[in-house]
Amino acid sequence: MLEEIKRLRAIAETGLLYSANAYDKERYTELYELSFGMLQNISDREIADLKIHLPLGKDYPTAKPDIRGMLISPEKKLLLVKESADGKWSLPGGWGDIGFSPKEVVVKEFKEETGLDVSVDRLLAVFDKKMHPHPPQPFYVYKMVFLCTALSTEIVPGFDVLDVAYFDINALPELSQDRILQSQIETLFRRIAENNEAALFD
Repeated sequence: MLEEIKRLRAIAETGLLYSANAYDKERYTELYELSFGMLQNISDREIADLKIHLPLGKDYPTAKPDIRGMLISPEKKLLLVKESADGKWSLPGGWGDIGFSPKEVVVKEFKEETGLDVSVDRLLAVFDKKMHPHPPQPFYVYKMVFLCTALSTEIVPGFDVLDVAYFDINALPELSQDRILQSQIETLFRRIAENNEAALFD
């Protein structure tokens, strides 16, 4: 149901953006309001609150890019950060920033969250979140994961993370499933170990 609501809202926003006459705008406004009524029915949020967090777009609605880096130590352990938002662990990264390439976002996020300087070696995967069992989210998200190499060793947790640590692939902590899934980490870790350089994509 959530995916259908996202699609309905995107159609309504596109119509409101490009409609040339009042009749069409009225119909797309009705669809827009219906989408929020439906979203309220499957959430615990009021419509007014939903509209604050999901404002009407001023351009063609598109997917949001979530960009993350995967760093494996020489001892074959995986670097994770503990998110302050939910107290669970994830790959370093976040939303794509305007003015930064995906590679630059990964380098910036690693420095901010872990204190580490990294090089970005290659793209590992582009996941469409709807194709994986992530928790429901009002945004439509593409997740990009890049393989990184550490250029420094001193870990300094950033202000927006609670901790930074390396983990054995067979002893991962509780993950922030909105950000990354264990199945995704395990699949990418295995492909790296097998020297499979083809990027995964949905």
